[in-house]
Amino acid sequence: MRELAHKFKCSTITVVRAYKELEGEHFIYAVPKSGYYLVSKKGEKLESDSEIDFSTVLPDKELIPYKEFHHCLDQAMNKNKDELLSYGYPQGLPSLIDSMKRHLEDYQVFCKASQIAITSGSQQAVNILNKMDFPEGKDTVLIENPTYERMIKNLELNRTRTVGIERKFDGIDFQELEKIFKNENIKFFYTVARFHNPTGGSYSVEEKKEILRLADKYNVYIVEDDYLVDLDTKTKNDPIYAFDTRGRVIYLKTFSKILLPGLRVAAAVLPDDLMGQFLKYKQWSDVHTSILPQGALEIYMENGMFKQSKARFQKKYRERMRYLKGICDNFDPEILRANVPETGFFVSLESRKRVNPDKFIKDLAAKGVTIKDTRSSFMARNECMNLIRISVSRTDTSQIEEGVNCIYDYFADLAKATLT
Repeated sequence: MRELAHKFKCSTITVVRAYKELEGEHFIYAVPKSGYYLVSKKGEKLESDSEIDFSTVLPDKELIPYKEFHHCLDQAMNKNKDELLSYGYPQGLPSLIDSMKRHLEDYQVFCKASQIAITSGSQQAVNILNKMDFPEGKDTVLIENPTYERMIKNLELNRTRTVGIERKFDGIDFQELEKIFKNENIKFFYTVARFHNPTGGSYSVEEKKEILRLADKYNVYIVEDDYLVDLDTKTKNDPIYAFDTRGRVIYLKTFSKILLPGLRVAAAVLPDDLMGQFLKYKQWSDVHTSILPQGALEIYMENGMFKQSKARFQKKYRERMRYLKGICDNFDPEILRANVPETGFFVSLESRKRVNPDKFIKDLAAKGVTIKDTRSSFMARNECMNLIRISVSRTDTSQIEEGVNCIYDYFADLAKATLT
């Protein structure tokens, strides 16, 4: 007690009071004649400073606005008490939809309130779109290969006929895209146009317009998953939706990467001819998205907290990517090629030498570096193009430098061994 009082220049009474508060909040517990100890919650893994986690897609804990959003939840409890006592609205809380309409306009997504559906995360929206019927009875979904692994699994579980088109950091083959649109019975093309997972790449404005032109030509819908739009600092980098004049694009916007992953609230913007069918599936899957997080999100957006939080996220991830690019610029591209976007979560590394993925992941783990097995992002596991995904979502600059250099040294050593 005396040591802490001396260290923090306060009285021992203040130290005792602080301990009592922590004990009351269940952060610590007291053992008579022994001292105070930290409560370790069951199932909770304490993070090690020595572990470098390049696999996670969760946002940085230091940036997540816990206290601010907790305040919004308290306000939502009072504001939406009547809605909480009854079943809600399949389309979403009307006041949130109005707020969401204004919010989406900041991203050049202009639509009517009647075109917005609030879903329990973007994954629910994707699941409904996979299940529901589309005009003209088309039954095949086109995806980028590789792509978001949960999309692949969703298609598999729904037994949806699926076709893939190769996606690299620098884009896709548009001749191949037109061939698929023309010859396959495509109901929609699922694309992550901005900060693609797992490559990290983005389509240019010209490429977005070309995708839309071909979709118009062959009557194909586009599902644009814009999950990291809030990290983009380019104000002129409009989504595909912004160029759509014929109701071809379904736009998905989530909040899990910049707010709270457990919030499970997303917005889907649909053409008029699809909304009725979409809401029918939505209503009979979960009745409605939970009212409380909807109400809290509305308050959070309306009081200006969201824009402040977004600015913090943008600054932090832009800094991390710039730092990472500076490191990768020194790599020998004959050993390891790095594709580093200006911001976002993901960087893709491509090795010149083919390695056993299981052994590679295990060897890195032994060095304290965790990476994701990117084979799960491909339609067929054996299609993995020596692709290594680096996520900087929860790594600081020192971890980035140590971890990426560890990966580069791994392949540099393999190259030396081959020459000897």
